[in-house]
This record gives sequence, C-alpha cells and structure tokens, in this order.
Amino acid sequence: MAGKEGFTYADAGVNVDLGDKASDFLYRASLETYRNRQGKIGEIEQFGDRFFSVRGTRIKGLKPNAIIGSNTDGIGTKVEFGERVGNHRNMAFNLVAMLTEDASRFGAESIYITNLLDVNELNDANVETLRQLALGLIDACAAAGVANLTGELAELGKRVGGYGAFNYNWGGTVTWVADPNKLITGKGIKPGMPIIALRENGFRSNGVSAVRKISTHLYGPEWHKEIYKDGVKWGDAVLAPSVIYTKALVDMFGGYGKEEKTKIHGIAHITGGGIPGKLGRLLEPFNLGARLDDLFEPCDMMLKLQEVEMPGKGPMLDEAAYPTWNMGNGMLTIAEKPEEVISISKEHGIEAKVAGIVTENGKIEIKSKGLHSKGKILSEW
Repeated sequence: MAGKEGFTYADAGVNVDLGDKASDFLYRASLETYRNRQGKIGEIEQFGDRFFSVRGTRIKGLKPNAIIGSNTDGIGTKVEFGERVGNHRNMAFNLVAMLTEDASRFGAESIYITNLLDVNELNDANVETLRQLALGLIDACAAAGVANLTGELAELGKRVGGYGAFNYNWGGTVTWVADPNKLITGKGIKPGMPIIALRENGFRSNGVSAVRKISTHLYGPEWHKEIYKDGVKWGDAVLAPSVIYTKALVDMFGGYGKEEKTKIHGIAHITGGGIPGKLGRLLEPFNLGARLDDLFEPCDMMLKLQEVEMPGKGPMLDEAAYPTWNMGNGMLTIAEKPEEVISISKEHGIEAKVAGIVTENGKIEIKSKGLHSKGKILSEW
C-alpha cells in the first residue's frame, strides 16, 4: 500500500547500516595490527579492500614437519567490569592474553587472532564503546606481537545481557606455528629444577565471579562506584588489564625458526584453577610436585576481598584464594638457568624471580602470602 515501507530488518532490532559502519572501523583497527607480523613468519596479506576482503598469510619457510594449530578462549564475565566503569580500552588485553599465552606455554609462536564480538544492540550511543575496543585491540596485539586477521560483529538482542544498556561478549581464536623439536611438554622436568614466577598485578580473566559476589555483598549492586583507596573506585581498581607475557616467552624459547635464548622445560599459565590447578596439571603426568616458598604477593585488591565476611561462609581463606585467583603470579616457568629467564623478562618490562623448586612428592606446596595463612605451607587442594 502507498505510504507504507514494509517490515525491515531494523524493525526486528538489527541495524544493518550501523553494523557495517562499526565493522569498517574494526577492520581498520585490524589493518594496524598487520605490521606486528612484518618480516616475521606469518606475515599478513590482503586481497581486495574494505572489511569484506580476503585476508590470510603465506607461511613461508616452514619445515615439512611444522605444526600449525589454534586455540580458543574469551574474556568471560570480566566484560562486566568495563560495562560498569564505562572504560573498554583495556578489554582486548584480557582477550589477547588468554589466547596467545595458552599457545606460548607449549612453545608455539602466535601468528594471528580472529575475534567474535556479540552485542545486544547497535546504536549511535554505543559506537564509542566499539571504538574503544578497537583501539585497545591495536595496543594488545602490539604487546603480543600478533595480528588480528579478521573478526565478526553480531547484533543479538536479548541473547546478550549484562550491566547497563550496552552489553557484549568477546571471544576469539589464535593461530600458531610450532617446531615439533621445540615443543614444551614438560618431559624434561626433573626434581630440584627452579620454578620462576612472573608477576601479575591484577585478576586477569579468572576468578572475577568471586570478585563480583564479594564486592556486591560488601557494597551492594553499585559496588563499582565505592572508593577502594586513595580516591580510586573499586570498578577502576579491578579493571587492570592482564599482563601479556607472550613476547617475553617467545624470546626465551626462540619462537619458530629462531635460536632459543634459554632452555624452558615447562610453562604454567595461571588462569582458572590457579597455581594448584595449572602447575599441578603440568607436573602430575610425571608424578612430580612443587614447593613454592617465595611467590609474588597477591595484589592489594585480592587481600582486601579476603577481609570480607560472607554470610554463612566467612571470608575467602587462602586455601580457596590460590585456586581461584593468580595471587600475584600470572605465569610460572621451569628452567635450568633462572637468571636468564629473569633477565629476558626484565627486558620486556616484566618482574620475575625464583619462587621454588620441583619436588618428587607429587604435591603442590605453597608458602602462603595470602591474608589468613601468611607464612604457612598450604598443600591440601
């Protein structure tokens, strides 16, 4: 009938024009990351232009037995911290760290990531949030030495929820290459070998549900607006980006086609399960354990949360905190020459130190630096 335009996709809640606009500047952010692979294995090429072009890599110089693989992860519920504070610039550090560190831990060199960004709706008011995510992606990929090859932006309506009006979930996949002769499998680990910890001053993307639960009990649903200390709000304090160790680790074991600078026998990325879970998983196949007498201290925020008495439960004790949070230690490495690991880490702006040794008893023993059992040995996990 005259005067009627008919039902459109916009009437179903999907803004195609704005989606194309957002995809275009996310694509332009990806272009900025391609330089991270220039002159390295996996240099990115583009065939055509704009965000719907074909992009890929001709991986030159690969040996016949080279291994190419991928792994997938996401930020999880830490996204809510950005939604609460209105600062999304650091979110990509959490995404890239979760992807590339899991490749680095077994001796692979990450080449590029792809990402999937699901949002509840697109409108002019939240385009700035997408711009922050894109700018953060440029910085995070540079920190890891990888490219963001491509991505997908999907408007899913009520399928995506969270805090505030604009909500999103962000996940991705990393593609990596490895020399089978340089894989870090843990087979060379022996009792008495030093364990070197690399410092982390934030939560990374793990244990954040516990952060929200405790904080909500302490201050109510708007806990992020309360002052943490020295005028800093809780929301800003917990938003610290994940440290990206990838470049330092690749520098240590040499990446693909390069000489190693130091011999690494094992790497544990301290994410879900904490030190007992991740280090235990690395050592358990060899019936080995660890005694960790000098880990880094947990960040002050973790200790503050440990003070809170939860209804019917009491506070989070150290026995629960170490499997929940990284407690100040984002990565553990096992190496014959710890001084080389410490030196290379320092070159990349990362603090590292000898935290303990590998043992024969099969247990993970931690000299606690938490709030409730400081100085005591914890081993029952």
